[in-house]
Amino acid sequence: MKQSQISKTSPSPLNLERRPSRDEAEEAVRTLIRWAGDVPAREGLIGTPDRVVRSYEEFFSGYQEDPVEMLNRTFEECAEYDEMVLLKDIRLESHCEHHMVPIIGKAHIAYLPRNRVVGNSKLARVLDVYAKRLQIQEKLTAQVADTIQSVLEPLGVAVVIEAAHQCMTTRGVHKPGVTMVTSRMLGCFREDSTTRREFLSMIRP
Repeated sequence: MKQSQISKTSPSPLNLERRPSRDEAEEAVRTLIRWAGDVPAREGLIGTPDRVVRSYEEFFSGYQEDPVEMLNRTFEECAEYDEMVLLKDIRLESHCEHHMVPIIGKAHIAYLPRNRVVGNSKLARVLDVYAKRLQIQEKLTAQVADTIQSVLEPLGVAVVIEAAHQCMTTRGVHKPGVTMVTSRMLGCFREDSTTRREFLSMIRP
């Protein structure tokens, strides 16, 4: 996937319908409170619309950020380092696009540099940008891997995400303790079974 393709396919406020005003968003929360059977004007709920909107600004801040831009600052003076770079057990917080309830878990991100590396915090920030959007785990996993592969052009990228979905644990089938695991292997991680096994052995407890 080319960098230009990532920019075009990534959700952006510019590609969406008119963004509602803050007042409209707060009124929508009041509507949901009434629909649930309560009274928005009662003491405990008066400030709830404002708090919900502010929390949504944090939960979905990824729509306002560009993951490609985060990866563009790289370091070519890496002493010809040619071994795997791995960030494991990165805290993941996202929201299911089907029920808008939390997805909580962890991610493991690795790449094999070709001739440049990126600051480790940037890998975690790319994960956060995509996670702080309405998501499904499969798409999130692919977006993170494809973006790193496109921008850094390493020999390969591997991403594994392990997460619990509250749409499955707190509603519906009510199955707590279930973890969903998704992976995306690109380049040498897909083509070389030895490299793939090394990565998988490093992320196991």
